[in-house]
Amino acid sequence: MSTPEEGAEKTAKPVHLPASIHEELSAEHEDPMIRTMHILIRFSVRMLAAMMTLVILWGVADVLYVMWQKLLLSEPRFLLTVNDIFQLFGAFLVVLIAIEIFINIRLYLGTDTFPVQLVTATALMAIARKVIILDFEVVDAMTILAMAAVVLALGVTHWLLSKPNPDTSPNLH
Repeated sequence: MSTPEEGAEKTAKPVHLPASIHEELSAEHEDPMIRTMHILIRFSVRMLAAMMTLVILWGVADVLYVMWQKLLLSEPRFLLTVNDIFQLFGAFLVVLIAIEIFINIRLYLGTDTFPVQLVTATALMAIARKVIILDFEVVDAMTILAMAAVVLALGVTHWLLSKPNPDTSPNLH
């Protein structure tokens, strides 16, 4: 009769780790100084992820504070002006951008590729936030045209990145 420990050994599945995540920052580099710097950079990226989590929580608290201020403490209560709504949109979008940046950091830590499509989507969200909260009476025409060019460039880039690659997609004909 087998013991519970022996049964656990038979059913345990091996954990498969990726062979080389960010080989360019290898912890097994032959030069000790470079190896130490790679370890410090990887630790720094983990710290950035932890700090971004705090920024997200702080942003959610800020959204709650803005809502509290605008809905409950301002007269008339439970009534938002257009400017109040734009402030809330801005606060919400900042939190969503922070979440996207956190996802970028997490993907950087967990994969060996840089998520270019996600980065362009994050940049699109950031510029969209700026456009949404923009006061068109204060901003000059050149700034608006420059922002339009950035939105167009990022939109086309994101679209091109999201199209299936004809070299790798299966032939349907």
